[in-house]
Amino acid sequence: MTQLTLQNDLGIERVADLQAALQPHLEADAPVELAGDRVERVHAAGLQLLHAFVRDRAARGQRTTITDPSPALAAAARQLALAVSLGVDAADSTLTSNVPGATA
Repeated sequence: MTQLTLQNDLGIERVADLQAALQPHLEADAPVELAGDRVERVHAAGLQLLHAFVRDRAARGQRTTITDPSPALAAAARQLALAVSLGVDAADSTLTSNVPGATA
């Protein structure tokens, strides 16, 4: 299993950095685990890139999980209806779209 930590800023200004970090693992056979606990700021572009990465790996039969999504990451994913596909739809219903740092 490959473990990666998502950067704290998934804003549009950082999408190129995120893509550079994920690209080498796109076709990896080993499962990829993305730690989301440090994410403080999220834009739609960052979530779209994460979704495309997870989707493309799944199409190849490769498993990708996001572990410990921060409140900002989970809330932004919910706002864009990507929480289920990204696997960040936590049972904790106290997370809301009003979490600081979650902007679509």
